[in-house]
Amino acid sequence: MSNHPNPYTAPHRQHAGTAVTGERAAQVLKNTYMLLGLSLMVATGAAVFAMSAGIGYVNIFVTLGVYFGLLFATNKLRNSAWGILAVFGLTGWLGFTTGPIINMYAQINGGMEIVSLALGGTASIFVAMSAIALVSRKDFSFLTNFIMVGILVAFLAGLAAVFFNIPALSLAVSAAFVLLSSLLILWQTSAIIHGGETNYIMATVTLFVSIYNLFLSLLHILTALSGND
Repeated sequence: MSNHPNPYTAPHRQHAGTAVTGERAAQVLKNTYMLLGLSLMVATGAAVFAMSAGIGYVNIFVTLGVYFGLLFATNKLRNSAWGILAVFGLTGWLGFTTGPIINMYAQINGGMEIVSLALGGTASIFVAMSAIALVSRKDFSFLTNFIMVGILVAFLAGLAAVFFNIPALSLAVSAAFVLLSSLLILWQTSAIIHGGETNYIMATVTLFVSIYNLFLSLLHILTALSGND
């Protein structure tokens, strides 16, 4: 079973000389985790609705078009309360389009076990990467260029895999996004701690999309390993 390309937002470059107090960074981190938790609830609700309503697979280009439109709106509204609603719109949309994908996986042999494993793997990676950043207090800004270039290359490769129907390339793209998503969680958490990201709305979007892509990529890889791809 082939997975669709992962819509991704490239990480924002950290601004040199940005100075925030530890208290300010802690507040941004707290707000980010709170909004991320609510966003995951919204996405889960949208996915459950799509699954129960029997919504069919949403065309990848429709998915990407709406995603980038909502991402643009979120960025424009990032400094206002409307930005929070934009985040819920974006995460709800991604959850809604994920529902039909989960339904497809559920129809294969051992599909729900694979979904559960992917969820567990996603949660474990998120906790591990966040803990590394929080405990080590290391500045991972040196990963910025690698992540940005990697995301662009993997995204284009994913589109090529869809256009030319190349399962091996699609699987390689999923593996690349597992790595890139993990590093992006590490990078974004570090950026908050060190003052490179002071807007919790955009930090939430980056972390949510990382989780989203981790989940879908792990689903694809685990399905391939099970022989059901």
